[in-house]
Amino acid sequence: MACDLWLVPLVDVLCHSPDNPFAEELALYDRTLNDAGLPPVPVYSYMPGLSGDVAPVAGFDYDALHFLRRAYLLQVCGLAVTPVDELGGDYEQLLEMFETTAQQSHLVWHYDHAGAYVPVDFAVPLSNEELLAGGGPLGSSHALLRELEYVAPSIGIDPVSPPRPPRAPAGPTSLEEPAAPPPADDSPFARERHVWLGLHTAATRSLAQGSMLVFS
Repeated sequence: MACDLWLVPLVDVLCHSPDNPFAEELALYDRTLNDAGLPPVPVYSYMPGLSGDVAPVAGFDYDALHFLRRAYLLQVCGLAVTPVDELGGDYEQLLEMFETTAQQSHLVWHYDHAGAYVPVDFAVPLSNEELLAGGGPLGSSHALLRELEYVAPSIGIDPVSPPRPPRAPAGPTSLEEPAAPPPADDSPFARERHVWLGLHTAATRSLAQGSMLVFS
């Protein structure tokens, strides 16, 4: 199943428009950030050629995202990061045994086809009843990038000089249709690496361009 990640530029012409399709979500994120003593979602002045448009930035297989989450949990819990052919009971056991650790991870504790990462730096994902009823915990692009850099060596990626990222999807894909096949990679962590490269590109651009990341 396909999983898309979109860049939403946090620019005034979009955020301050009465037709902003993300108005309710941004208002909820602002309230959540305020309750945590954090600044609101930043809004920037539009600059043609720099801010970009709302567009998909990465696409990957739904299961492959969980492969990467499994690798991160193993790494952060001090366990050996080993490749597997399919997700099994060990991943569910990890989530149960290390639930608190999982809920402190911006990579792991996040809904897969909803929710967002915003370019505001905070230590652990933010959550409340409103968020959990809709898009799920709110993540930080800064923290997501840090976690990706942390897990990178365990799946054979140099975070300082990563491989070229995969091409972004040409358009939206539905949950039911298969994800586009990843580029050829003979690594035993090929699926994890493909998702890592997509997320790394998205988080980097989120911070560089002042954009929100939205799963769909």
